[in-house]
Amino acid sequence: MTNQSFNYNIDMEVKYKPFEVIDLPKIVASTKVKWSNQTLAKVNESVVRVGIIEGEFHWHKHDNDDEFFFVTEGRLLMDLEGRTVELNPGQGITIPKGAMHRPRAPIKTVVLMVETSNIVPTGD
Repeated sequence: MTNQSFNYNIDMEVKYKPFEVIDLPKIVASTKVKWSNQTLAKVNESVVRVGIIEGEFHWHKHDNDDEFFFVTEGRLLMDLEGRTVELNPGQGITIPKGAMHRPRAPIKTVVLMVETSNIVPTGD
């Protein structure tokens, strides 16, 4: 699924089945767009996604779902109402449901995300 109104490449289809090896460096190397969100695996009622991003997303919230972001490469700025949190490799943050937020990446950044499988990535 590509969200044309925001120019993000968001793929909701689970790419890897149980027992399949997920090679994150290979995925990153093969991604050429500046904002890619790919669903890697389903774990119970949640999914693990990788964001390979550069630039900024729009302000949004998720009324019924928490999100977890974990940076593996680069630098993620998470704008929240009234403050910005900077995340570097090895750091993560949970955004609780209902919280307005905007992820930004001033340089190419790789982020693992864990969220429910029915979340709408662009917000409610």
